[in-house]
Amino acid sequence: MTKTEEILEIVEASRETGKIRKGVNETTKAVERGIAKLVVLAEDTSPAEILMHLQPLCDEKKIKLVKVPSKSELGRAAGLQVPTASIAVVEAGEARAKIESL
Repeated sequence: MTKTEEILEIVEASRETGKIRKGVNETTKAVERGIAKLVVLAEDTSPAEILMHLQPLCDEKKIKLVKVPSKSELGRAAGLQVPTASIAVVEAGEARAKIESL
């Protein structure tokens, strides 16, 4: 299993058994409030400036940040019909152990 597949599985498991926030605005709010456990960004987001504030914010709050290659794959894993640039895992649910092993 590739790292990308593992990350997308975490997103799916968190969506089904925990809570996630979808989209850049919701992700940013979750990070600022310190409730995010994991942030996932899509590398094909254009323009890249949309996501640039999240790396330093996650570093400051000590929240894990990982990337996947595709917005459409991330959107699908998050249960959306449309691509999404970012998601934040707020409650890991059954994915807690997998997040800790990242």
